[in-house]
This record gives sequence, C-alpha cells and structure tokens, in this order.
Amino acid sequence: MPSLFASYLRVYEPLTAFDRERQSFWRRYVNEGRAIAPLEGPVRQRTAVIEALGAGWTRLPDLPDEAYVLETDDSLLVCPWNLRVRVAEAALSARDGVPSVLADAFVPPILAGQAKAVVEDWRSGARVLEHGVPRVHEQIATWGVPLRWFVLFEAQERHLVTDPARRALRYRTEISKARRRSSRALSVLRKSIGEAPITEAVEEAARWLEEFHPRSVVELDYGGLVQLLPDETLAADDSTELVAAGLAGLSRGEAEEASAAYDKLVARWRAVQLLERCN
Repeated sequence: MPSLFASYLRVYEPLTAFDRERQSFWRRYVNEGRAIAPLEGPVRQRTAVIEALGAGWTRLPDLPDEAYVLETDDSLLVCPWNLRVRVAEAALSARDGVPSVLADAFVPPILAGQAKAVVEDWRSGARVLEHGVPRVHEQIATWGVPLRWFVLFEAQERHLVTDPARRALRYRTEISKARRRSSRALSVLRKSIGEAPITEAVEEAARWLEEFHPRSVVELDYGGLVQLLPDETLAADDSTELVAAGLAGLSRGEAEEASAAYDKLVARWRAVQLLERCN
C-alpha cells in the first residue's frame, strides 16, 4: 500500500500498447470521466486496498481497475494501477527473509498461495500469449526519491506547482529520451566504477523502461514528499543537475567533482528520510 510520503515513477503508454479489449475499456473509462488525478491517486489506492482486504490478510480480493491518464493533442496515454498484482507481489515480498512463524502470522499461507497464483498467471502462460508481456506501470519509493530515477530526466522537464490546493513537483519526458539517458549513465558507471550497487540500480531502471511502448511518457512525481518541503526548497531542488554533474565528472575522470555532487545529493535526501523517524 502506498505511503502518503512517497514518490512515484510512472510510465504512461499509448492505447496502441494494449490489446483491443483493453483499448476499448480505457476509452470508455476516460469518456465516462473516471480517470483519477495523481494528487488523489495514492489515497484512493490505499483506501481501496484496505477496504478490500478487510480486517486481516485472509484473502486476495479483486481490486478496482483504475489508471492515471494523460491526454495530449493527438493521443491518449494510460498508466494502469494493476493493484491486485501489486498487492500479490507485496504479500510475497513480505515473506522473504522472514522466519516462517512470523511470515505465516503476517501473510497466512492461504493468502500467499493465492498471491503466487495471481503473479504466476499474470506473468506466464496463455495470458501472456493473448495479451502480451505484462507490465507494472508504477514504481513507489517511500520517504525519498531513488537517485537512479533522476538519471532519466533533465532540469527543463520539471514542473512545479506551489498552489496549496494542488501542490506538486513532477518531471515528464519521452521514454526514448529516458532510455538514452539511462544507457549513457550505465556506460559511464560501468567504465568508471564497475558493477557497484548504483550501476546495478541504473541497469534495473533501464531494463524496466525497455518493457514499454516506444511512444510512452515517463513521469517522476514527488507525490506526498512535497508536503514535507517548503516552497523555497522545492524551487531550489537541483537533484537532476547534481546527478548529471556527477556523471559528467566520472566520464572525465574527475573523481572529486563526482564525489562532491554525490555527497550533496545523498545528504539532501537523507535529511528527508530522517523525517520518517520524527513522524
């Protein structure tokens, strides 16, 4: 379930990325005015999951088929929530590395079995043959923004709204640009520092982007994090520039320059993460 203090990386795909049945569904969905704004989405997702699960994790329910929508002059792009699959994956992840007694108490075996069946059905078999490779369109990070996400964007793609009623900070770019940037970053990291955790993280992001239609749009949304930061801090946020500066320093072999940019970036987001302990 998404935290209220979370950031989001989303991919919006054009209708042509979906099979005919889903194209018709999403057209009706938009025409009926059912699309949900990103500002409202996280709370709606959280509420839907809590209400569907009831008092305990005893079953894996059906969840609403919702999406975020972008409408441009010549196309309609959709970012499906895929809530049922995400809840199933979360249930299985919650059992990883936990003693069986605790795992069974938190996620009962009957629920784990249902979750495994949902995930396996979604990722394999006839469903894939009929509908194509399944994709999770939204990634969530609580109490911060993963540094690898900033690799995908440039400063001019930022959109900041400080109106209290619709406060938001988002980046949006074409997926082709995001792919090129992740590819360049991966090349620099491999040559300069090798197979380090940051290299693996950027590689994971690059692989994820390859799953989507080439005319998709990628969005980084600061989500509820904007409620933790004053307007002045949001306006001065240069995280994408710091990432670019760090990569440029590595590409030139200037380790001190790269390290300075990285340290500044880590310190900034560590300060946000520490707010979780104050909550």
